[in-house]
Amino acid sequence: MKNYDIVIIGGGPAGLAAAVSAKRNGTDSILILERDKELGGILNQCIHNGFGLHTFQEELTGPEYAQRFIDQVVELGIEYRLNTMVMDISHEKVVTAMNKEEGLFEIQAKAVILSMGCRERSRGALNIPGYRPAGIYSAGTAQRLVNMEGMMPGREIVILGSGDIGLIMARRMTLEGAKVKVVAELMPYSGGLKRNIVQCLDDYGIPLKLSHTVVDIKGKERLEGVTLAEVDQNGKPIPGTEEEYSCDTLLLSVGLIPENELSCGMGVEMSRVTSGPVVNESLETNIEGVFACGNVLHVHDLVDFVSEEAAAAGKHAAAYVKGESRPGSGRRITMNPTGGVRYTVPSTIDPERMENELTVRFRAGAVFKNCYVSVYFDQERVMRRRRQIVAPGEMEEIRLTKEQLSQHADLKIITVTIEEA
Repeated sequence: MKNYDIVIIGGGPAGLAAAVSAKRNGTDSILILERDKELGGILNQCIHNGFGLHTFQEELTGPEYAQRFIDQVVELGIEYRLNTMVMDISHEKVVTAMNKEEGLFEIQAKAVILSMGCRERSRGALNIPGYRPAGIYSAGTAQRLVNMEGMMPGREIVILGSGDIGLIMARRMTLEGAKVKVVAELMPYSGGLKRNIVQCLDDYGIPLKLSHTVVDIKGKERLEGVTLAEVDQNGKPIPGTEEEYSCDTLLLSVGLIPENELSCGMGVEMSRVTSGPVVNESLETNIEGVFACGNVLHVHDLVDFVSEEAAAAGKHAAAYVKGESRPGSGRRITMNPTGGVRYTVPSTIDPERMENELTVRFRAGAVFKNCYVSVYFDQERVMRRRRQIVAPGEMEEIRLTKEQLSQHADLKIITVTIEEA
């Protein structure tokens, strides 16, 4: 059995940034395990621009952004294995993996960084009635077909869901000559970034129908059309609001789910809200020496934030391996998301172990206009920031300092909430 200080599961943007950070923080024995034939993860099929504005202060495409980190991995001599599927990780951090060259093999790791990314929610999770004709794809599958395989899924498109991938594919299909008839969204607000609604729908005259969903699928061999209907506040279709759309392709952009089968198998405590691990201020899970970052932890909107979070995970994993982790005080301050805040990452904080500044990321559960993002230490309000709009499609963050927490020795709960102005 081979031994490594840090084994990173996944060679996408999170895994690459974590590896580079761990290496630069003094750990040499690092291995990245990637099941695909190349590093870079989902960025390889995201050929649109808009990446890297925070990380590199310039606008890059997805493959260009990934290549910046791949180049760093190669320059630093970090070991990686492609076409390698991780089958299991034990509680003792023994990684069982397989590929066609070595067959089934085991690796003993001192620390593990989980960076497996996320997958798309499928049609099976939606309970849409109708047959199973050809022409129904997840938006990410269609993106791969168009951008990497050079294939067009269809010519007349309806998109269900207004997540960022769905919005970007509305523009992409239009540019390739297809007719995107409508984007329908079950919720009364879009799940994507505001800039994507403007650049991908408004600029191309593609209608967005909020509070609408697909209630019927027509066609047996090939999709022939769909029926949209308006929904009430409980998400139930309203009789009499049905509209028919003829189309040969339906793209589904109905949410992303963190890939956490391996995490669950090794006993990592999971959040019911994010479907990702529960982590502390060091992005460490309930299993000592196991860290999580990127979309496997919670779904991000910008890859720049994935890289920033992964760099922190790599730094903390390197400190753990070298025995340089700050000794904990045993205190656990609980983060309490409430009043429209769905979750926070991290979920707990030990003020002795945290660095001088800690970024806490969170998402809202609905659209709030003209409001305040407030932070309470127990019952005392310590932060109040006015916002014109807070929406589920855009991740929010607050920064806490060690100095702040040191002034509240008996602090038990930090509440993050959205209040009306």
